[in-house]
Amino acid sequence: REKDDKPKAWLPKFLTAKEDKDQRKSSDDVERSWFPFFKKSNAEKSKKMEKEEKIFRETFMYDKDINVINSATAECSVPSKRSVDLPLTAGEQLDVIDVTEGSAVICRNSEGRYGYVLVEHLNFR
Repeated sequence: REKDDKPKAWLPKFLTAKEDKDQRKSSDDVERSWFPFFKKSNAEKSKKMEKEEKIFRETFMYDKDINVINSATAECSVPSKRSVDLPLTAGEQLDVIDVTEGSAVICRNSEGRYGYVLVEHLNFR
């Protein structure tokens, strides 16, 4: 042997029936997903966000583009008294979408729900 020749690694050859080989798909034919549950949860989450946005636009008659003006943290937990109010939990991160007349702003929480929140309950950074 010459020095450049490398010894071949011995690999076992597994015996399979010809029928099984025909039924199997090649790796090119099969799309593999290592984490299929992540894809599913992201798809479900985006679908839920779209549904919440549609409800928000109908309820608030909001035709403007939804842009995040600022982000804020809820200082205390506040239950919603009206259907248009957003219930808060202390320490929750909120995106401020729009400023209204008075002391309320329209916010979106991490679940994609929209509603009015009083400025007194928010801590802006």
